[in-house]
Amino acid sequence: MAKATTVSTEGVFQDITCRQHHLTADEPQGNGGTDRAPAPYELLLASLGACSSATLRLYAARKGWELGRIEVVATFARDEAGVETIRRQVSLGAPLDADQRARLAEIIEKTPVTKTLKRSMTITTTFP
Repeated sequence: MAKATTVSTEGVFQDITCRQHHLTADEPQGNGGTDRAPAPYELLLASLGACSSATLRLYAARKGWELGRIEVVATFARDEAGVETIRRQVSLGAPLDADQRARLAEIIEKTPVTKTLKRSMTITTTFP
């Protein structure tokens, strides 16, 4: 079970504790914050990126594949109709063949955070 405790004592700046780890969250100045920390949506995207990268790395290690540097760039958008979408772009530092890339594209759709988010929104992923 995952647990995070969030405490706010002023404005929208938040102190967050996850196990022994300390994080902070805030909003940009234009949204009423002080911009001293990532915004909640940015933390959500970071969670998706971290889970994606870790899952790919663990899967590749079991297969004996070298991935090199993994970079996941995630962006969030809401259109005029209110439909929310996350776009995730994954770049790998090591060359892979088409079958390996296809398998990683399948695996990334099954990460725990991806599956949780896809229950309520669309996530599109590209491996350029």
